[in-house]
Amino acid sequence: MKKQFKKLIVLSAMLCLTISLKAQKIQTFAIGPDHFELNGKPYVIRCGEMHFARIPKAEWRPRLKMAKAMGLNAVCAYLFWNIIENQPDKFTWTGQADAKAFCKIAQEEGLYVILRPGPYACAEWDFGGFPWWLLKDKSIKLRTQHPYYLARSKKYLMEVGKELAPLQISKGGNILMVQVENEYGSYGSDKDYMNIIKNNLIAAGFTVPLFHCDGPSQLKADHPEGLFAVVNFGSGPEANFKALRAVQPTGPLMCGEYYPGWFDSWGRPHHKGDTKRIVSELKYMLDQKASFSIYMVHGGTTFGTYSGANDPPYLPQTSSYDYDAPINEAGNPTEKFYELRELFSKYLQEGEELPAIPATRKIQALAPVKFNSFAALNQNLPKPVLSDTTLFMEDLNQDFGSVMYRATIPAGSKSFLQFKDIHDYALVYVDGKLIGSLDRRKAKFGIAIPARTKPAQLTVLVEATGRVNYAEAMHDRKGIHGLVYLIDDNNNKTEIRHWKNYSLRMGDVTIPVKYQPYTGQQPQAGFYKGKFTANELLDTYLDLSKWNKGLVWVNGQCLSRFWNIGPTQTMLVPASWLKKGENEVIVFDLYGSAKPELTFLDHPILDVVNEPKPERHQKASQVWNAADFKVSAQGTFNNTDKWQVVKFNPENARYFALEALSEQKGQQFASVAEIVFLDAKGKEIPRNNWKVVYADSEELNGDDGNASNVFDLQFTSFWHTEWQKPSKMPHQIVIDLGKEYTLSEMRLLPRQDGENGRIKDYKLYLSKLPFKNL
Repeated sequence: MKKQFKKLIVLSAMLCLTISLKAQKIQTFAIGPDHFELNGKPYVIRCGEMHFARIPKAEWRPRLKMAKAMGLNAVCAYLFWNIIENQPDKFTWTGQADAKAFCKIAQEEGLYVILRPGPYACAEWDFGGFPWWLLKDKSIKLRTQHPYYLARSKKYLMEVGKELAPLQISKGGNILMVQVENEYGSYGSDKDYMNIIKNNLIAAGFTVPLFHCDGPSQLKADHPEGLFAVVNFGSGPEANFKALRAVQPTGPLMCGEYYPGWFDSWGRPHHKGDTKRIVSELKYMLDQKASFSIYMVHGGTTFGTYSGANDPPYLPQTSSYDYDAPINEAGNPTEKFYELRELFSKYLQEGEELPAIPATRKIQALAPVKFNSFAALNQNLPKPVLSDTTLFMEDLNQDFGSVMYRATIPAGSKSFLQFKDIHDYALVYVDGKLIGSLDRRKAKFGIAIPARTKPAQLTVLVEATGRVNYAEAMHDRKGIHGLVYLIDDNNNKTEIRHWKNYSLRMGDVTIPVKYQPYTGQQPQAGFYKGKFTANELLDTYLDLSKWNKGLVWVNGQCLSRFWNIGPTQTMLVPASWLKKGENEVIVFDLYGSAKPELTFLDHPILDVVNEPKPERHQKASQVWNAADFKVSAQGTFNNTDKWQVVKFNPENARYFALEALSEQKGQQFASVAEIVFLDAKGKEIPRNNWKVVYADSEELNGDDGNASNVFDLQFTSFWHTEWQKPSKMPHQIVIDLGKEYTLSEMRLLPRQDGENGRIKDYKLYLSKLPFKNL
């Protein structure tokens, strides 16, 4: 009887397990010699990037439905470590960080997930996704074998495994693959480091295929043996897949990031991608049975204070992450969407059908905000931290917001206040009077101070506008860097000491303030509180074009940053963050407003730039004369979008000049996407200290053709000589490398989105000293 009972229990358990496995629809996914293999059959991944942190949680399903309707079968999802572990050892998997819920909703909508857990993400996200508190360790070297960094990143990845490893396809979930790190070859070449991160993911419980991604020229630097590679690019799939094959001769072809548009930076024009070219190149990939992920299929909004920045030059990114993606910021289909849906409908897998396109989301305009309360920042300061020299925001245990610094300066004649560096934007006051602003984007770190008959109070209000998310400059501590000096007319320097440091945390958590009735106070930094009514729960756009610079909260939710320099002038207010009836809005403005006005629109404004164009890198005194220079190399480039290589005898130099003598089509303008130099050992020299000394021509009106784009580490941006008022060939660009190096090779990436301006014949000049007359 006991034996029969035991047998019955075993049979019941096996039956339950069988039923459970069937219910979970256990599948297999593998990397075959020529194809991805889903359940043993060839499978082409049609994927699109979609960041759940950039979409209100209540709207994840509608966005995923739209992606499915476009013809995708998978979505790529970054995890951002800094929203999961904003404070050390306090892991959050709820709200906008609920990755598990996002994956499950995707599965319910028939989409697989490619997980990108980091620990580094980039993604134009603050600090590339790293938590701010890593910078409290002054010795830290990110993305290296630094012991503290490795220990913390491993702990984070173990938590990721606990949360998401059960959702792998092999366990009934929908996670197909997991990425190791992200574009590491653009940062370093330590393959042992890559293997450490890979092994940490395995230890965390991930058994599905692991992979890494990078640009075509960077793959060799970070491709460890045995780790599957995919290549990232914005155009030219044929050439870029050849670069992938040079590193990985077998296996399926995949573009890990294919760019249909680009992100925007404050003060620069809005970017767009050409629909016809994008459709053509995706068709080429599908014809080759190559997989891809469109970055971004839907960009959304970088809510709160999480937008990042590039450097060099320092360019903070806008809160709108519209990206000119097929699904726009509000979640609605665009021209690209319909064109791609038509394309993908011809390449569906056996038994696959496209669902109907979801209804377009309605956008409402509302009556203007009525402001009734105001809280001056000066009257709501927390207790200061006293120090002999200024402290970083991170030293004050602060993640986001601003820091106010105060000190006493002596009486004296008109003088100059000099900082070594400020991260990122500052207002300078003397005895409460605003003197002016300092802007890291413009490398402006000094300001004239008026004469003083007695000691005066110096106040420096520094706003953090986004930690750098790319390359070595990510070690981006916020606040005043270095010592601060007053310099008189005789060049005598007086160090300013004994500072009060006020931590002004703003974002998801904000300093407490006491509001007073608004009665038309003089403009000053502060919080303006008002009310508005919403009778329907529909998306809307706040028009911030009449404000200056700051942050907005609606019903306690931190929406995002604004800055009237553009290009973004509006701010998406999600329907799910509204309440029927009365709603509250708070605007923090660094400058304040004499007449606070805030209106709502039923459409976004994404491309209005209000500040002067960047200054040209050509002064009236600069004269180019080729006879003054020694030619180090000359030749002819191919008419291609591939990297062009110029080798020469090793030569010590700090300055280089590139002269474009002719263009591939005989046109009179030149363009270059990126320039790289290698030293005598074949190692790439750092570009973070490069500076354009001279450019004979730049197009700054018709598009962003700034000469500094040749070292901004972004393949889609480029230097373009002026075409609205063209000048004739030849064209020149001169760059200071920051210090002397032994150079042996230059690599040049031609413009990627078309042939116009690609250089044909060239000369290259190198020098230890500045070039004559430049």
